[in-house]
Amino acid sequence: MEESLEDRRLALAFLERGDEGAFRALYRRHSPRLNQFLLRLLGGRERDAEDALQETWMRAVERLRQFRWESSLRTWLGGIALNCARERRRQDEGGEASEMGEAAAPHVEREIDVDRLEGAIAGLPDGFREVLVLHDVEERTHEEIAQMLGIAVGTSKSQLSRARRALRVRLGEGGHEQQAV
Repeated sequence: MEESLEDRRLALAFLERGDEGAFRALYRRHSPRLNQFLLRLLGGRERDAEDALQETWMRAVERLRQFRWESSLRTWLGGIALNCARERRRQDEGGEASEMGEAAAPHVEREIDVDRLEGAIAGLPDGFREVLVLHDVEERTHEEIAQMLGIAVGTSKSQLSRARRALRVRLGEGGHEQQAV
């Protein structure tokens, strides 16, 4: 609750006084989590996630005056980010080339199991991946997920169950059943 009050104070300072420091504080507070969220939704494609993050913030600034504070700023930004990720995936499916160079280069500090898990998550159908990331990574409730995705709470629960099952199957293909999720 305290974070939400601070977000509101910063947002009002930005809107009412044009306080760029307040905006920078909001950006620094929420961007790391949004970026991780977008990376997972976009299958680890760093450039796409960076572009979607910038688009998220541009839309947030445009719409901040209309935000009614019925949910947390974090939830609202997550919904905008989710829509930006969906649009980017649609663009990619429409034939636009995506920069895969960064995603293809393995990071030395990562463990193989983490790479396998991230690859398995990236390979899930979009709806499954969205619910799994929102619930298990972002720690959102099924009610928040339902609101963000425009689905029923029961649909969120069933998609999470199916996503976890599909993930276990994908991870089991390598011969080592993982219980990470």
